Amino acid sequence: MNNVNYNKKYANFVLILLAMIIMAVMYVEGMLTPSLPSIAEGFHISVDQVSLVLSTYLLTGVALSPVIGKLADLWGKKKMMSVVMILYAGAVSVTGFSPNFTFMVISRAVQGIGLTIMPLGMALVREQFPRELVPKAQALISGMFGAGFAISLPLGSLISNYFGWRMTYHTAIPFIVALAILTIYKVHESDYRRPEVKVDYIGAALLGVPLALIVLSMSEGSSWGWNSALFLSMIITGVILFIPMFIYEKHYYNRGGEAIFDMKLLSERNVLTANIALSVSGMGMYLSMQALSYKFETPKPFGFGLSILGTGLSLVSFAIGMIVFSVITGRIISKSGIKPLAVAGSLITALGFYLLSTSPDFIMTIIYEFIIGSGMSIMNASIINLLVLSVNPKDMGLATSMNSTFRYIGSSIGAPVAGTILSLYTVAFAIRTSTGLTVFSFPDKFAYHIAFIIGALSFLASAFIVLMAHEVLGHRTSTGVKKSEESINNNATNELTKL
Repeated sequence: MNNVNYNKKYANFVLILLAMIIMAVMYVEGMLTPSLPSIAEGFHISVDQVSLVLSTYLLTGVALSPVIGKLADLWGKKKMMSVVMILYAGAVSVTGFSPNFTFMVISRAVQGIGLTIMPLGMALVREQFPRELVPKAQALISGMFGAGFAISLPLGSLISNYFGWRMTYHTAIPFIVALAILTIYKVHESDYRRPEVKVDYIGAALLGVPLALIVLSMSEGSSWGWNSALFLSMIITGVILFIPMFIYEKHYYNRGGEAIFDMKLLSERNVLTANIALSVSGMGMYLSMQALSYKFETPKPFGFGLSILGTGLSLVSFAIGMIVFSVITGRIISKSGIKPLAVAGSLITALGFYLLSTSPDFIMTIIYEFIIGSGMSIMNASIINLLVLSVNPKDMGLATSMNSTFRYIGSSIGAPVAGTILSLYTVAFAIRTSTGLTVFSFPDKFAYHIAFIIGALSFLASAFIVLMAHEVLGHRTSTGVKKSEESINNNATNELTKL
């Protein structure tokens, strides 16, 4: 959409709608992790089995992201976003009524399609907003993750703690359904649609299967054992299956088709650096934040001895940092440029995790949390802008979805690695009870130190990766137009003319 057709009232509506969708999704997902013990108890299953609730959601989300993104480029972002919202609303509506664990796992698998909402929303904003407003809009959308985090953790934990995890799902139903209806009837369709192009379904399957195997194996690795035959065979099979996928996609592309895993798109410097940076930082973030959650709940003197609700409230500082600096980033990014902010955000986050590794007291931990949230907000908003302002509109859906796939793969690695570190370095003590001695085991300070140091190193690595990208905003030349921005605008104009 060009500036002539730009409607400020509609733009504000889209931003609010996307913000509400993200907050609703975060609310549903934010309460689930602390509720896993009660879910396991209610369905009479083991702790290892209940982890499928999280891994199946991530599994389908990773596998479907590039497929949904490509379909959005072909059929329209609004159409695919409407389909995704309908499926997500249906899955959320029935999950709380799950009669058994198998039903819940299946409904959670369908819910995984919700992971594609964010990239679809970003692609929609890039197409329908004037270029100069895109950085502010993307920064605000990224900041909504912090807002959703701030709301979901205390509120979801409170409802789950007193009324059960099913009630958390029930309370979300009317909001998710209402947001789906608003998406269907109020959002405008994309200008960039190419229904005549065939969908690479074979390539999608060849990509989805190895991704699913890798994500599942990494999610369950700590339960199965990192050296178990099941883990090793699944991870090796997943890696090997990428070979026929690459061969087929190259052949498909050479015959004039549009591959679902677009190597040409991925080879673009800004696309590649954005994907690698978010994958590496996503791994570090999930690893470190899971370790932080454990530290809040671990009894004193090994942790802070908080309840589930207390842990949720303690993590709000992180969310506030994300919210505050998403607004600041949106205001200054067009003047400062993307690369300086992305590097600064990565370094600030790395500093926050390093400070956490020094075993601070509770108050300082809350302050360092805020620093981490601030840096992460700056980095995420900057890198997603680096991506969407570097890609032609016809590839926007696939580009943002591929970016999400890389992010989720990093996240799926971080969480189980955190579990392994926390179980590797432990301290045990015994308490005499009426039935005899009861032995307790908790992660020691060195486990938390290692986890936070890995988080710091991952964001340092992201900062160096971003340095290899081309700037797409930044300081203006004397004529007021940068060559990189001019080139991208010309490409977008040419694509629209072709359509």
